[in-house]
Amino acid sequence: MAPLRTATLLAVALAFAQGTSAQEMPQNVATQDVATQARAAADDLDAASRALDSAARASDRTAALTDAIRAYEKGLSAMRQSLREAALREASLQREFDAQRDEIAALLAVLQTLSLEPAPVLMLHPSGPIGTARSGMLMAKAAPALSDRAVALGQRLAEAKDLRTIQQGAADQLARALAGMQQARTDLSQAVSERTDLPRRFTADPMKTQLLIATTETLRDFAASLPDIADDSAGADPALPELHIDKGHIPLPVQGRVLRRAGDSDAAGITRPGLVLATRPRALVTTPTAATLRYLGPLLDYGNVMILEPQSGILFVLAGLDTVYGKIGEVLPAGAPIGLMGGNDPAAGAIVAQAQDGSGGDRPETLYIEVRQGNEPQDPETWFELTKDTQ
Repeated sequence: MAPLRTATLLAVALAFAQGTSAQEMPQNVATQDVATQARAAADDLDAASRALDSAARASDRTAALTDAIRAYEKGLSAMRQSLREAALREASLQREFDAQRDEIAALLAVLQTLSLEPAPVLMLHPSGPIGTARSGMLMAKAAPALSDRAVALGQRLAEAKDLRTIQQGAADQLARALAGMQQARTDLSQAVSERTDLPRRFTADPMKTQLLIATTETLRDFAASLPDIADDSAGADPALPELHIDKGHIPLPVQGRVLRRAGDSDAAGITRPGLVLATRPRALVTTPTAATLRYLGPLLDYGNVMILEPQSGILFVLAGLDTVYGKIGEVLPAGAPIGLMGGNDPAAGAIVAQAQDGSGGDRPETLYIEVRQGNEPQDPETWFELTKDTQ
């Protein structure tokens, strides 16, 4: 029986050697790139953790905690991206394995038989000595091809294992990072409430503010009446220097992606002159440039609204926040925290699952941004800088 098995074995081996089977799977560096991204993301999260520890000793705790949260957001974003790349690469490998299932099974059968049979028996051929000699020469030719295929398959299997390890190992890192970021948010809320060092251009009259909120019907009317809520009797100094605006290069106030542009219709068919960004839950919102805080709180159907005045006659309207920080009349530096988006942080396992299924459901919150100059709406894209990560 051994000579007949050798003939079959030789035919399969020659098929690999002559390239009649499916193409070889070349070694791919994608997994190395994913591993590098994952390590870089882990380093970012470690740096964020150190920043949080240092914030307790910082002279400006608000700024230090803001930096720590930004670092956490950057690290978590990078980790999500590396997990997404790992999931895509793993799926690609699985498709290759599925497409070459029969060939891989045949290769494994050949290799298993070669490992079990003594070499002299493998060289026997049913046609006799001449056939045996020819089979020996052909097997010598086929052996390197079999070896190469076995090595390529081993590399792919090892690559798939590494990708799975990367995804499983990320869960612990994500859990620690999410806990650290939540602590940073709690500390930031306390630091903002205790902040007393910001200059203030005016104070707001509570009665006038409530009356304006109750009687206004449009954002335009509300913006036009904002000067009326200032309490001149408070004795605050309004004569602060004008603030510089680098139009077209102003950073966005939150980490997010463009969901709708000015003039686009929403699901209800309503169009607005502002920009809508999709953000992650509890994302930090900061001042895009130094500005006076003209208003914060609920307004019309916009939810919680922040109205910033970077220069006289120019307003940045930010709507959709869940938590808001500050007091009307304060002059805030660029990058100062002004609130948090709504929602709840997903668990670490949910983040891994979102990366694997590519559902894109990791940005369920929305921030509306409107720019008004002379109380007329402007296209925010001519003011704010949109990068490839936001579009």
